[in-house]
Amino acid sequence: MIHIETLTFNPLQENTYIVYDEAGDCMIVDPGCYEAYEQKELTDFIAKKKLTVRLLVNTHGHIDHVLGNYFVKETYKVPFEIFHLDAATLQAVGAYAPNYGFFQYTPATPDRLLKEGDAVIVGSMKFDILFVPGHAPGHIAFVNTAEKICLSGDVLFRSSIGRADLPGGNYDTLIHSIKTKLFLLPDDTIVYPGHGPTTTIQFEKKHNPYCAL
Repeated sequence: MIHIETLTFNPLQENTYIVYDEAGDCMIVDPGCYEAYEQKELTDFIAKKKLTVRLLVNTHGHIDHVLGNYFVKETYKVPFEIFHLDAATLQAVGAYAPNYGFFQYTPATPDRLLKEGDAVIVGSMKFDILFVPGHAPGHIAFVNTAEKICLSGDVLFRSSIGRADLPGGNYDTLIHSIKTKLFLLPDDTIVYPGHGPTTTIQFEKKHNPYCAL
C-alpha cells in the first residue's frame, strides 16, 4: 500500500509529497522547503516514520517546487530526476529566485532526464510518467495505476487549473493535456495537486469550471 504525506511549504503554499510504501522506501516529490524550519519538518517526518529516501523527483521546474531540491539531494544522497523538456525551466530558477526573495537558493543538478514512457520505481511502488504540458513546457504527472493515484503538479487542482501565462505555458495545451491524459484515468483516481486539497478525476470532470466535460 502506498502512503502519501503532504507538507505545505514556502510563501507560495506549495505541496511537497513524501510517498512511501509499507517497507519504508520513499520518494520525495517537489520539495518546496526553503527555510530551516521547513527542512526540519520534512526530515523530522522521515525520521519519525523511519523512512529510507531513495529518490527525488520534480513534476516541473518552477521555483516553488524546487526550492528544496539541493537540500534533499545532499541530505539523503539520492538521485534527482526531472523531465527532459523542463531542464531549462529548472535551470532558469537561479536567475530569478532573488526577485521572489529567495536569496539563498542553491540549484541541484538532475541525475536523470525522464522521458514519456519512462517509469520511476521506488521499493514496491511504480509510477508511470504522463507528459502534460501547458503550465510548464516539460510538466509531467506521476501515476500509479494499481492504487489509482495521480501526482498532478500544477496541471489540475480542485476546481481549478494551473496558470498558463508563465514562460513556456499555453492555455489550449494545458486543457488538451487535462482532457486527453488526466481525464482518461479512472474516475476514482485520487489527484494530489501542487497546491490545495486533493480531488478526484470524477469530481473535476463534473465540476471543474475550466475543463469539465
